[in-house]
Amino acid sequence: MEDIRGNLNKINEEIKLCAERCSRNAEDVLLCAVSKTRTPEEINIAIDAGVTDIGENKVQEIMDKFDAVKPVKWHMIGHLQTNKVKYIIDKVSMIHSVDSYKLAAEINKRAAQHGLVMDILLQVNSAEEESKFGITTDETEKLIKEILDTCENIRIRGLMCIAPYADDPEDIKVYFEDVKKQYDEFGKIDHPRLDFKYLSMGMSHDFPVAIEAGSNLVRVGSAIFGERNYNK
Repeated sequence: MEDIRGNLNKINEEIKLCAERCSRNAEDVLLCAVSKTRTPEEINIAIDAGVTDIGENKVQEIMDKFDAVKPVKWHMIGHLQTNKVKYIIDKVSMIHSVDSYKLAAEINKRAAQHGLVMDILLQVNSAEEESKFGITTDETEKLIKEILDTCENIRIRGLMCIAPYADDPEDIKVYFEDVKKQYDEFGKIDHPRLDFKYLSMGMSHDFPVAIEAGSNLVRVGSAIFGERNYNK
């Protein structure tokens, strides 16, 4: 099994160094360990090593692992279909991938049924890649307004993005910087259900550059757990 504890120590040290270079506190950067294809045993090792937040891309994986994993905050970070919201609404602490009013309305409906207010992030596709989900930069303000006007059981906590892959992450820093500008702009909106705290940017390959651009939540999987084996 991959040296999960050792890898976590390396990641936390790199986060610390990145934050120091930007005159920021490492404690202000939340590490969300992405457990896609990983077993509950592997996830529990990470939790024992200090991980407090786990991210999953698929609803089914959350449901399969939920009862076997130690107490932790679960994040839905992958694309979420409206017909699957009901399965995880009472299991996750935050949904990162809200990219339409239709999805927000369903989250609001299911949250109301459970008597809770769900924290969400809006997924921004700043590079406007056709292969990725997310709203464009121009659509962000409109969606924020629609959710605040009609979704009483949703609290908008910030923005999320997935930048294009690049051999040199410096080449995609501009996309992170673009989302950071939106985060700063829209975070000024005065509304009881808008409380920007999280800018979710950066994964195993590019999280140092994302932190330099302003990210305070990084989603790291393979750098912690090792390369994924999709044939398990």
